[in-house]
Amino acid sequence: MRRVQFIELHDQPWFPSSLRDYVTDSLQFGFNLLKSYAPVGPLLQRAIDSTCSISIVDMCSGGGGPWLDLCRKLQGRNPGGYLSSLQIRLTDKYPNLKAFQNARLASENQITFYPGPVDATKVPRELKGLRTMFTSFHHFLPDDARAVLQDAVDAGEGVAIFEITRRAWSTIGLTFAFVFLLFIGTLWIRPFRWARLLWTYLVPILPVVLLFDGVVSCLRTYGPRELREMVEKVTANEYQWEIGEHATGMAPITYLIGYPRASAGEL
Repeated sequence: MRRVQFIELHDQPWFPSSLRDYVTDSLQFGFNLLKSYAPVGPLLQRAIDSTCSISIVDMCSGGGGPWLDLCRKLQGRNPGGYLSSLQIRLTDKYPNLKAFQNARLASENQITFYPGPVDATKVPRELKGLRTMFTSFHHFLPDDARAVLQDAVDAGEGVAIFEITRRAWSTIGLTFAFVFLLFIGTLWIRPFRWARLLWTYLVPILPVVLLFDGVVSCLRTYGPRELREMVEKVTANEYQWEIGEHATGMAPITYLIGYPRASAGEL
């Protein structure tokens, strides 16, 4: 199945911010419920160890990413090689500040956030740490996706990208099941909002957007071969790259991990 470049509705500047927050809240609820990214914990820990990172800069965080679960399982590693507590900072071009604040409270401040908009192709240099992305790299056109990687390299930061979506009929089928789960589970999403019920059940805009964007996400996702071709065009002579698909109980998770070779040599 060839990659299709198309828009996702909730990514568009004209999409109402309140509805966008409901969309990201729903995705967050589903990913947390299913612990969708728990299987990549060992891969992510290896990236943290390879970059001697004690901090994470999560980009395109949406409703908070998988961090409430992962932050309890991962440990930072300081330049001396010793284990340390890991600090996670959430960022987004359209930050869902209420969701970010909830994540900070639930994690007892292990998860914090950057309050302003952050362009993943031009991350502010004060945001230092291993850069992560979950279910979001496919949002970028090839040139912009390459710019995301190049910006991390130019800043001398490691990058770890994970995509649970795939260009496969089986994954598209799972997307329909996932959206149905979100439709049923809307009553349990917190904080409770009457407006969320309105836009889910009475005027079902949210399920339509979630389904449309979910299918488009699958069609837009880069496969390992395309990621390798992209990396070959990044100016990064001293970087180590790892690209592949990590097997899970459901669908494999595509990953791209890159870090300076010098960092790996310090361990």
